[in-house]
Amino acid sequence: MPIGLDASWERKIARGGLDPDFSLDLHGAGLDQAYSRLMHGLAQARALGARVVLVVTGKPRPTEAADRGQARGAIRAKIIDWLGASEHAGSIAAIRGAHRRHGGPGALYVVLKRRR
Repeated sequence: MPIGLDASWERKIARGGLDPDFSLDLHGAGLDQAYSRLMHGLAQARALGARVVLVVTGKPRPTEAADRGQARGAIRAKIIDWLGASEHAGSIAAIRGAHRRHGGPGALYVVLKRRR
């Protein structure tokens, strides 16, 4: 699925120098609502030509695999699978953890490929 980013992107992320073009806040939503918001939000971000989407999921919680559908941290546990299986998968260049100024472990950057 996602390919790597070049070193300058990785440095920007590590230093907190990356500014998201679009933000999605899924924190506190139920799984169905979060999935719908994510898919709709990514479609909107792509339509606007956004390159970096900040997705706020809430901090991950230690949960057993069987509990991930209900327990706190469930969105964070499922988001990578959702993105990989979505109609947006081919448009994603990378997924990285967000810098602490953008939510740290409670958020992700979804870097979209450039449109051709």
